Amino acid sequence: MSEGQPKPVLQLLSIPVLAGVSLALWAAWLGWDQHRDVHPDGSTTGPYEAWQVIGLVLTLLAPVCWAAARRYMAGAVLGTSAGLTVAAYYDWSDDASGLFVVGVGMIMIGSFVVTSVVSAVIAALTAGPPSRLPSP
Repeated sequence: MSEGQPKPVLQLLSIPVLAGVSLALWAAWLGWDQHRDVHPDGSTTGPYEAWQVIGLVLTLLAPVCWAAARRYMAGAVLGTSAGLTVAAYYDWSDDASGLFVVGVGMIMIGSFVVTSVVSAVIAALTAGPPSRLPSP
């Protein structure tokens, strides 16, 4: 195995670790705010404010970048996506309309795509110089 490849056990262990981190960050940023804001015209917004979602995304960047820099791509992508998907499902499953499934699907697909792109960029930026093979 080359030096740049992580051990398979660590690669697999990174998945539940990143999923747990994602769940904890969802709870910290979004889990406590469960009420909708009613405006004077009768319209409602929420339950989350933009700053909460931005905070979640920015704090998730640190563990995703950490994992991607160490070549734990499965943890960075699958762990983070799974953690956010489970958190969204748990948080939104009391919606009587059933439309929460659409939102959960969007979280799943969106987090998978974004963490894949971020991981690829970080892996490319942290790659060492290409090794030079001796000439024959």
